Amino acid sequence: MDWDQLDLNPKVIAAVKKARIKSAEDILKFSGPDLQRLTKLSNVDVQHLLVAVSAALQKPNVLTVFQMYHEKACFVAQHRRLSLGCSVLDSLLRGGLPVTGITELGGESAAGKTQIAIQLCLSVQYPCRYGGLEAGAVYICTEDVFPNKRLQQLIGLQHKLRTDVPLEVIKQRKFGDNIFIEHAADIVTDAVDNMSAGQSHVGILNKKVSPALGITWSNQLLMRLMVARTRSSEPDECAGEASQSCSGVVRTLEVVFAPHLPQSFCCYTINVEGVKGVEDKVGMS
Repeated sequence: MDWDQLDLNPKVIAAVKKARIKSAEDILKFSGPDLQRLTKLSNVDVQHLLVAVSAALQKPNVLTVFQMYHEKACFVAQHRRLSLGCSVLDSLLRGGLPVTGITELGGESAAGKTQIAIQLCLSVQYPCRYGGLEAGAVYICTEDVFPNKRLQQLIGLQHKLRTDVPLEVIKQRKFGDNIFIEHAADIVTDAVDNMSAGQSHVGILNKKVSPALGITWSNQLLMRLMVARTRSSEPDECAGEASQSCSGVVRTLEVVFAPHLPQSFCCYTINVEGVKGVEDKVGMS
């Protein structure tokens, strides 16, 4: 912090610098007597110091959630959403994933988590008017091999999945150049742990699974989504690396909790073009 910008006696500023106090936040960690001992200042000077630091750290305006909601034009970032690349899934989430918090997507093996993640890596690159952020993505892979063939397949079929986007806009995107893939060790043995007998996950999925990272991680989330597999009589039209895990399955995406959404769900399938919601299979949990 630039101490010289505070409205203080130069003697007080010199004492603070001599005491090697680096920030205004550090000042407020100490009691008055401790500051007197560290800076060798009088009680009056210490009180002036505390008042000046408090004023410098105080926010000029206090905004309520009500104001932010009704003045959306002034708070674009707080209301921005990232499209999942499907109108049905976006409708379930009221526009897509919020970009100002952490969204957790959990679920059993082969439920479609990787497919959704890859689709988001492409969706984020579109202009904002098409649900993107005009940005890139970082994909941290904890498996042996990143599904690059599936990524290239989805890139080649974006014009079929994203019929809401003009073809010339799609052709301008260099999707593969804007995804950074990082391989990291899997520090959690399973993304989902089995729950003890007699317990079940809240909602229509009724799966005995729960995210494994504990209550500390749970308290950092803005929204939690869960995916699950349900057998269908009609097989999905999957291809490539997705074919073995997709055949004959309709999947369910459920909103477990979110401050702006009710508990709800919709069904989706995964085919060669990507993840698509089923319009007539949407409901409340």
